[in-house]
Amino acid sequence: GGGNGGGGGSGQRQGPSSTIPAPTVRTRLVRLYSVVTPIEGGLYGDLLPDFEHRTGYQVKLTGASPDSYGPARAGKADVVISHYGHKELEAFVSDGYGSWPQTVFFNPMALLGPPSDPAAVRGLTDGAEAFRRIAATRAPFVVNNIEGVKYLGDIFWNAAGNPDRTGWYQDRGLHEKAAITSAAQQNGYVFWGLTPFLTAQQHDPVSLEPMVLEDPLLQRIMVSVGVTTKHTSGINTHGAAAFQQYLLEPRTQARIRAFRYPGISQQIWWPAGRNNAAVFLPH
Repeated sequence: GGGNGGGGGSGQRQGPSSTIPAPTVRTRLVRLYSVVTPIEGGLYGDLLPDFEHRTGYQVKLTGASPDSYGPARAGKADVVISHYGHKELEAFVSDGYGSWPQTVFFNPMALLGPPSDPAAVRGLTDGAEAFRRIAATRAPFVVNNIEGVKYLGDIFWNAAGNPDRTGWYQDRGLHEKAAITSAAQQNGYVFWGLTPFLTAQQHDPVSLEPMVLEDPLLQRIMVSVGVTTKHTSGINTHGAAAFQQYLLEPRTQARIRAFRYPGISQQIWWPAGRNNAAVFLPH
């Protein structure tokens, strides 16, 4: 199902882009393995129908969590999309299973807080200032013990000047939904990925809202990796290249920028193709 993204083009029906290889009968199906974030965040619901309509390819999407690269090693994927920091990505590429990662889009981590916002951080674009205000008001802050999330919080704590943690800063080994629930119960703050938070709110809502989203440190870059034929056979490198090229097209990057998650007025996806070396960008 498509989202309401729309966005990048003139609205006219167009044939395949001149920079995207046209499909053949053998290469029409593209097998995409992806972490669940772009699925839950609605982005594929907007992009994949557009790609299929514009190019004639068909995408078989599999949401693989937590491991997207194991199936790709076994030859079950033509292209993989994951966070740049995915624990399996480096070995997958260095072992020759995948091509160099291309940055395609990102979505944010979020500082979540209670609707009353006792530290007055709502809408700040500076995460360190938000952390200083939480420390100054001694509002509860619950550490979300996911490796990347805790690391982010440590950066902001240092950037805020290493405020004394006594009393308000709680590191009790909680992670994901348990950390979120604890923060909500205490009228406190916590970091989590915006997309998993929005998904969790649909099933078991808590009294927290996204407060800070726009500090660049909150960006979670995602990459596409084409599977190579070095170790596996039956890989649709032609179709994978077409999909990767589609993601980097200026029209598609603008579409990513324009996409909005249903019911959320704030932008939650940003294009990241400009971060690639020029050789990868469309001519």
